[in-house]
Amino acid sequence: MRLAILEDDPAQMEVLTGWLRDAGHDVHGFGLARELMRVASRESFDLFLVDWVLPDLTGEQVLRWLRVERGNDTPAIFITSRDAEEDIANAFSAGADDYLIKPPRRIELLSRIEAVLRRAQPRNTNQTLTVAPYHFDLVKKSLSIDGVAVEMTDKEFELAAFLFRNLGRLLSRGHLLEAVWGRNPDLATRTVDTHISRVRSKLNLRPENGFRLTPTYNFGYRLEKIDPSESSALGEAAMSPA
Repeated sequence: MRLAILEDDPAQMEVLTGWLRDAGHDVHGFGLARELMRVASRESFDLFLVDWVLPDLTGEQVLRWLRVERGNDTPAIFITSRDAEEDIANAFSAGADDYLIKPPRRIELLSRIEAVLRRAQPRNTNQTLTVAPYHFDLVKKSLSIDGVAVEMTDKEFELAAFLFRNLGRLLSRGHLLEAVWGRNPDLATRTVDTHISRVRSKLNLRPENGFRLTPTYNFGYRLEKIDPSESSALGEAAMSPA
């Protein structure tokens, strides 16, 4: 999973980053609230770990900004030394999904993260993924539409599967790049755009077929399942004389 940590203590950041990377997560660390806010305006994450006391803003202010101004419902866990009952209540009121008192314990932290992510994004532990009429064999890396096989490269398949696993979510280009290609500084985000175009074409992801894969300017893409009749109604309305 792609995690963002907001923590101004370098020693604490190093410990948390080490634990999370050892657990297989992609970790992005931020020491200032405004630094995270700048990146979160153009990148998506699977979870935020937020300290309360920071040099520029409070963690509570950051979380309210995410929830209210950005409409971002990505899960967030507070990790802070503040343990007063009122502080905990304020954190949950601001939109936190969980709350940990410093210093966190490794196993508890990883378990809390797993629990929050499980609630937010139920995992498909099967070897297949089906969103009719699409059927993914995640082991063989093969895809069929209504039983008809679709020829795809490995990266096209992985990108398509990731989009369908995150149906309805707005995903940044950087998020997609890391999920499919890993952290490779030599790859441009244009790689994502090229593969998105191929996936859209090969899977015929169009409103009249019940799916919409749309770009968001300067951010990324969202795959949505829609009612094909909505597309027809909009088309008819556009053609009707004023």
